[in-house]
Amino acid sequence: MADLYPARAHALKVLNDLLLLLPEADRTKPQLLFLQSKPVTYRDDTDRELPFRQESNFYHLSGCLLPNSSLLISYLPEPASSGSEANGAEVKEANVLSTLFVPEEDPLEVLWSPAPPSLEEAEKAHDASCVKPTSVLPHLLADLLGATPEALLHTLPSSPAPFPPLPEAVHSLASSHGSTAAYLLPALHRSRLLKDPHEVARIRKANAISSRAHELVMRLLGTYAGQARRETRGGEMPGEWRIQKEGDAEAVFVASCRREDAIHQAYLPIVASSVRAATLHYCCNDKAFSWGPIPRETSHLHSLLGGHAHTNGHAADGEGEGEKYLQAQVLLIDAGCEWDCYASDITRVTPLGNGGRFTPEARAIYSIVLKMQTEAISSLRPGVHWDSVQLQCHVTLVREFLALGLFVGEEKEVLASGVSAAFFPHGVGHSLGLDVHDVPSASKPLRAEVPEKSGENPEFYTYLRLRLPLQAGMVLTVEPGIYFSPHQLAPIRSSPFINHPLLAAYEPVGGVRIEDVLLITEEGCENLTPAKKGVEEVERLASGAAGAGGRGRGGVVGVLEGVAEKVLGGGW
Repeated sequence: MADLYPARAHALKVLNDLLLLLPEADRTKPQLLFLQSKPVTYRDDTDRELPFRQESNFYHLSGCLLPNSSLLISYLPEPASSGSEANGAEVKEANVLSTLFVPEEDPLEVLWSPAPPSLEEAEKAHDASCVKPTSVLPHLLADLLGATPEALLHTLPSSPAPFPPLPEAVHSLASSHGSTAAYLLPALHRSRLLKDPHEVARIRKANAISSRAHELVMRLLGTYAGQARRETRGGEMPGEWRIQKEGDAEAVFVASCRREDAIHQAYLPIVASSVRAATLHYCCNDKAFSWGPIPRETSHLHSLLGGHAHTNGHAADGEGEGEKYLQAQVLLIDAGCEWDCYASDITRVTPLGNGGRFTPEARAIYSIVLKMQTEAISSLRPGVHWDSVQLQCHVTLVREFLALGLFVGEEKEVLASGVSAAFFPHGVGHSLGLDVHDVPSASKPLRAEVPEKSGENPEFYTYLRLRLPLQAGMVLTVEPGIYFSPHQLAPIRSSPFINHPLLAAYEPVGGVRIEDVLLITEEGCENLTPAKKGVEEVERLASGAAGAGGRGRGGVVGVLEGVAEKVLGGGW
C-alpha cells in the first residue's frame, strides 16, 4: 500500500460538491479552501507529546500526517463565456492548485523530537501541486487574496466543531478579507460519503488486522477454557498470559493490532463482560470476569482439559477449596484499529465459562442477533433506504422472540407496539471511513426523506446515524444487537406482549451485538470483515477446539505458545 494518497482527486471531488452548495451567483467566483492540521499536544507537566492523529478533513485533502501543517487549495474558474465550470461542467484539474505548507526544521526542537521531512522529501510523499515551508504562508495568502479580491475563502467551522484553529496570521487575513465556514464541511462530508478504491483498500486492511485481533482474544481464551483461575504473577512471559478480566482482553486486542503496525485504535475499545454487555458504550473495561465454583455442567470438559471432574459446586479432592472457575457469561468486544487513518469497527461476542460454549439462553439470543444481521446484510443494495434495513431488524427480532416465547401475541400487534425497541434501542449501523461515525451531516441530513412507513414506529429510528437510500461506494456498519438493560426494560415491565417469567431467565445474558463493515457495490454489497462469527466457529475458538491439533508441543500449550509468538514477534 505504498501508492500515493490521491489528495488532488479528492480536492476535485470536494470542489465539485462545494459549487453545488453555493448560491448560483457565487459559483463563478474564485474559491479558496484553507485547512489547518492538528498541532502537537502535550500531557501536563511531562514535556511528552500525546499520540498524534491527523484531523480527518485535512488528511482527506492532503494525505499529510505532519502536525502544524497547512493546506491551501485555490480554484480559478474559466470565464463564464467559455461554457465550462461556470455553467455546470465539472471542475478541471488544470484550474486547481493545491499547496501544502510543512514546518521547517527547528535546530532546538530536533534535540528532543524527530526533524520534519525536507521540502524535497515532502514533495515526493504527497500528492500536491507544490510544497512550501509554513513560513511563507502569510505572504503567499495575502498576495493571492489581493490578486483575487472577489474570491470566496472557505474554512472549517471554528465553533462548536473541534477543528484546529487557524494560525494567527491566517486568521487576521481571513478576518480582513472575509471568509465563510458554511459550505466547506458539508461539501467534504458529501464527498467523503462515497469511498474510492484507495480508501476501500485501507478500510479492508484495518478490518483484516482487527479481525485477527478479535480471533486472537477468542483463541487465547480457548487455550485454558475450563481451567481454574490463578493469580497473575509479575514478570510473566507472554506464553503464560491469561485473560481473566476485561482489561486483559483489551490489552491483547490492542497489542495484536499494534504488532501488525496499526498505530491507532479507531475508537476506545468497548470490552464488557456479563451483564455489563447491556451498556452500549461501556467504557470502563476494568472489571474482573465472574468467577465461582465450577458448575456441574462444565465438569466433564474441565476433566478433559487436565483438571478433575466435578459433580457439585465444590472443589474436588486434591484441589484447593478456594479454586474459582469462569462462570457462564458473555464477553462483548467492540473494537477496531485504523490503517492510514481509515477505520474499522467490529463487534464480536465470546462465551466465557461453560467450557467456552454458550449457555442455552445466550446461544438463543446470539443466534437471533446473527439472523438479524444476516437478513439485514442480504437486503443491502443501491436504492434501499436505510430505514427499511432498521425496520427489517425489528421484524426479525419480533418474529424470533415470538418463536422463543419471550413475546406473546400476534406478530403485527407486537411490532406495532414498539416493545422491541427496549431490546434493540440503537441504529443498525452508520457510515464509516476516516472517522468511525463518518460524515454525519451527509449520512443524516437535517431534511432527510424517509419512507412513509417510518412514521408508524418513530421509536425504531430515534438513534439512527444514517437515513439515506444506499449508494454504491458507501461503506457502513451493520450491527444489530439485543440487550437486557434494566433501564431500557423498566418502562415495559408491565407490557402484555412480554412473557415476564421467561424474560427473567434471559436477563443475565446481558447483551449481544454482532458488527461487520460492508461496502455497497453496484450489485449488492461486500463484507469487509472476515472475523468468525458463526456459533460453532466462535465456540471452537473459545473452547480450545480450534487449536486441538496444537503447534510445537501440541494441545493447549501449543496454542498458547503460538499466540505468544504471534503477539510478540514470531508469527503463524
